[in-house]
Parts: sequence; C-alpha cells; structure tokens
Amino acid sequence: MKDHDRRGERGFTLIEIMIVIIIIGLMAGLVAPRLMDKLTQAKHKAAKAQVALYGTALDTFRLDVGRYPTTEEGLKVLREKPPGVEMWKGPYLSKEVALDPWGKPYIYKSPGEHGDYDLLSFGLDGVEGGEGENQDVMSWKD
Repeated sequence: MKDHDRRGERGFTLIEIMIVIIIIGLMAGLVAPRLMDKLTQAKHKAAKAQVALYGTALDTFRLDVGRYPTTEEGLKVLREKPPGVEMWKGPYLSKEVALDPWGKPYIYKSPGEHGDYDLLSFGLDGVEGGEGENQDVMSWKD
C-alpha cells in the first residue's frame, strides 16, 4: 500500500490511550471505596443474621432440654445429640454451624457475661473491639 491509501485509517495515539487509562483509574478510585464499604456492610449483616439464626436454635434447644448448651458442648449440639441428653429433639439447624463471614468460628459461652449465653464474632481482625470490618458482632447488641 502506498502512504496515500492509509490516510483514511487512523489508530489511537499513545497519548489517547494514556488519557483513557487515567480516566478509568480515576473512576475506579471513586467507585472502589464505595464497593468496599458495601462489602463490609454485607459481611456484618451476614454475621448478624447468622447470630440471630443460631440464637433461635439455642432458644429451641433450651425449650426442649431445659437449659442452654454449655460452653464445652458448644454450638455443635445444635446438630449432634450430646451424650446423656434425653430430651434433645434436634437437629436444630438444617446445616452445619458455619464460620463467620471472615472465616473464623463463632465464640459461644454459656453462661455468658451478658445473659444466659454470649455468641459473637470479633470481625476481620479476630480481636475484641474495632471499627469498620474489625467491629465485633454480638448476640446481645444490635
């Protein structure tokens, strides 16, 4: 082909491509924090829903057996009959006890410091207290 035949064809220049990449980067910089905040909120809502579900199962266990599971028995008695508990009418959960949304087991204590039992997740960092995704989810608080 001759040069005069290629005049109608035009590609993107390096400057144009760089401008598009910068615009995409700026847009991602504006959108990403909002998406991360929504993800954090979703994980906390999921943890609260699981704590509420387990709370209902614990209450049903108590109605049948006359007490809440001990700390040693833990949440597993909501799926498996503990030895020596004749009034057990479970399983009280349709699925195995799940890990919290951050991949850690829920903490269960009975008797609890805040009621008959304490059920909680320490969030992403796995330690008491925190803000954002590190915020604790507890059965005795909304």
